[in-house]
Amino acid sequence: MFEILLRNWWALALRGVAALIFGVLALLWPSLTLTVLVRIFAAYTLVDGVFSVLAGLRAAQRHARWWPFAVEGVLDLVAGAIAFLWPRIALLTFIYIIAVWAILSGVVLFAAAVRLRRAHGEGLLLVAGLPSLAWGIIFLFWPMAGVLAITWRIGAYAILFGAVMVMFALRLRRRWRDMSPA
Repeated sequence: MFEILLRNWWALALRGVAALIFGVLALLWPSLTLTVLVRIFAAYTLVDGVFSVLAGLRAAQRHARWWPFAVEGVLDLVAGAIAFLWPRIALLTFIYIIAVWAILSGVVLFAAAVRLRRAHGEGLLLVAGLPSLAWGIIFLFWPMAGVLAITWRIGAYAILFGAVMVMFALRLRRRWRDMSPA
């Protein structure tokens, strides 16, 4: 498995560069329409899916564990196709999932606070649950209100992910060169 990663360091680097480009676009142009942002995400996911499927095929040729790459690739391709074909539905679904998750997180934190006594810090749980609950309610009733926040979070995540992938790919490249005959 490690040898497959070494040989295909360039694919990881391309994956990281694609994530970096997506992240920078999301941060520099938050005024992009949501449809465009979702389509950029769809394009990234489709490219990522192709590279994951290719990694799975190469692993299968070497009789290595191939299915994790293939499963990830297929899921990426499906998610990318849905986001590309129906960007508004994909975005709205994503926002509602985040809203429900935030509301449930806030409710769980409130419930945990009620069960704890003051000496155990239930006040901190209440303080932690309130923003989550409020954010979830805002997104549920005004889904477009937090678009800028979502755009920045997605952009920051993509930049972090991309940077880590590029660094990992470059490390693999160095190892590959050290192992290759001169």
